[in-house]
Amino acid sequence: AVFHLAGMVSRNPDDVARMMRLHVNGTRTTLEAMARHAVPRMVLASTSGTIAVSKDEEILDETHGTTEELVAGWPYYTSKIYQERLAFDLGATLGIEIVAVNPSLLLGPGDRRLSSTGDVLNFLRGNIPTVPPGGINFVDVRDVAAATATALERGRAGERYLLGGPNWTMAEFFGRLGRVARVRGPWLKLPSALQRWGASAMEEVYRWRGKEPPVDRISVEMSEHYWWFDSAKAARELGFEARDPALTLHDTVKYLRQDLGSDL
Repeated sequence: AVFHLAGMVSRNPDDVARMMRLHVNGTRTTLEAMARHAVPRMVLASTSGTIAVSKDEEILDETHGTTEELVAGWPYYTSKIYQERLAFDLGATLGIEIVAVNPSLLLGPGDRRLSSTGDVLNFLRGNIPTVPPGGINFVDVRDVAAATATALERGRAGERYLLGGPNWTMAEFFGRLGRVARVRGPWLKLPSALQRWGASAMEEVYRWRGKEPPVDRISVEMSEHYWWFDSAKAARELGFEARDPALTLHDTVKYLRQDLGSDL
């Protein structure tokens, strides 16, 4: 069997082609290689963003389908939808069983590339100026690793499994993160149009200087949506259980401060 965990998380428009090559073409190449060597099963690491994103305060599950129209302007999630579709379709053609795990925002220790903890780092540095109106779900990377391993044996072929923790508003998330980190978080709330305009302007300035902006237009748009869902299916079939979210936040902050410096 193969665990297909390779992926790239980016909100930079310059990375669109690279993400499509890695997520879609890379998955096709992997499946074709598996077929040549008669490897019968793949566990694919995807994202909850292919299923559970909404403009409304609702808790979704695996029956929701895909979010293709809603995430059309967010290249990472579009590439992951295409990746899932190709994996299930080509897997069926080649006789390879596909099981997908779909975690939410991965927090916890060990994210050396800051691919999913970058927003927490920006929070610690005071680079998030306003409180968005949306809702977030996050999960401990250690719990996801355990469930992914279990999916190899217990996951049903052709199924997707949402792996997540608490469903919080962004205000609640920043409030709890601030208490754990002993950092004062943002409190200002602005109209959506003004937030997007400010993020776009900041993005242009930073990219003109050859730097990554702490806040960009896509991040603002995403934070205005609700990423809430129920992990009951994964709990029932994989034995998935998310740990206390306060522990995850604590360990995330601890890792970032130890790894990146005590000035945070």
